[in-house]
Amino acid sequence: MDFNSSLRIAATGLHAQTARMRVIAENIANADSAGKAPGDEPYRRRIPTFQASYDAEVGGRVVEIGRLAYDMSDFSSRYEPGHPAADESGFVQYPNVNTLVETVDMRQAQRSYEANLNVVTVTRQMLGRTLDILRG
Repeated sequence: MDFNSSLRIAATGLHAQTARMRVIAENIANADSAGKAPGDEPYRRRIPTFQASYDAEVGGRVVEIGRLAYDMSDFSSRYEPGHPAADESGFVQYPNVNTLVETVDMRQAQRSYEANLNVVTVTRQMLGRTLDILRG
């Protein structure tokens, strides 16, 4: 595998992890987004998926962000009788987003991003050293 292929494969990983972090950030931002009226469904947690495919030009497998899936787990309910979205019993449905889970997912995505960034950095260093050897 050549330097260019290594850089392109790492770039697909960077792109996928960036998209993953964007979805996680959206989930965290909407963790307390209840509906506006009784019966309105609150924000539903989104889950990024990945796909691996063979790229003949690169000569290796690359990762892509797949479709976004929805977490179909139950919403949480809180007793807030004064809320505009409260039902006749005074309960308001809130998103099925657990900020602790999202924080752990975000950290994992950051570490994966950093690993791909290290591949880019090391590849650039190797390329630079190769050029130095050829010049000398």
